[in-house]
Amino acid sequence: MIYRCPLCQQPLQAKPRGAYCAANHQFDRAKEGYLNLLPVQFKRSKDPGDNKAMTQARRAFLNAGHYAPMRQAMIDALTQALNGEHQTILDVGCGEGYYTHAIADQTAAQQWSIYGLDIAKIAVRYAAKWYPQCQFSVASSQRLPFADNSLDGVVRIYAPCNGDELDRVIKPGGVVVTVTPGPRHLFQLKAGIYDEVRLHETPAEALPGFQLESERSLHYPMTLAGEQALTLLQMTPLAWRASDEWRETLANANGFHCEADFTLRVYRHHTEIDSAKGEA
Repeated sequence: MIYRCPLCQQPLQAKPRGAYCAANHQFDRAKEGYLNLLPVQFKRSKDPGDNKAMTQARRAFLNAGHYAPMRQAMIDALTQALNGEHQTILDVGCGEGYYTHAIADQTAAQQWSIYGLDIAKIAVRYAAKWYPQCQFSVASSQRLPFADNSLDGVVRIYAPCNGDELDRVIKPGGVVVTVTPGPRHLFQLKAGIYDEVRLHETPAEALPGFQLESERSLHYPMTLAGEQALTLLQMTPLAWRASDEWRETLANANGFHCEADFTLRVYRHHTEIDSAKGEA
């Protein structure tokens, strides 16, 4: 087991109904199979993360295939960056497992081990129920419950994460694959909210211990039915600014045409040799 205790950072040992550490901190395994590694003192609310309605709406939108090209581009970037068998991958902010299970399915022949982590218990519950080929946990991305140098790669699709934690858990030579919105992402959706839509670039991150290895843009059109357009709005922070009139317009649209625009980046973790050169 590559999990570590989120309270005392000692290794976790598996038991029939959960896991425990040498300090006897106990963590339950739900009937669906996921571990709850989010102690109550680390929560900012009773049920942090997306609620049931948001989770189900996002699943319906994603299963319609609108983000499938981006998902495949992400998997291609990951598998090209990490060749070979027995890689261990974490999907941070995995939600209900739409991306997580696809990574597992496409790397099954190479016997990759795929983990998913999210702060939203309801989303992880669905993910663990639907995709038993992956290992899921409820946990914070700011305190990753994994041992030092235990992961070959981490996938982050829109998800925030502690850069120092990535530096700690990813092996030398491992990678972080990120997906962020490109300048024209959801341009038409924004046009119904703002008088003037500004095209913002998303610069590469300065991740401690990592170097940007590759970057590519992915841009394509989407045509959404009314309910899908409204669901997409609800999946984004734009929902907070959308008027009731714009929501009604989207809900009644027979075909809403919108752009998808993503930036995919691969960051390589410095090897010990590279680090020594950097200090020299």
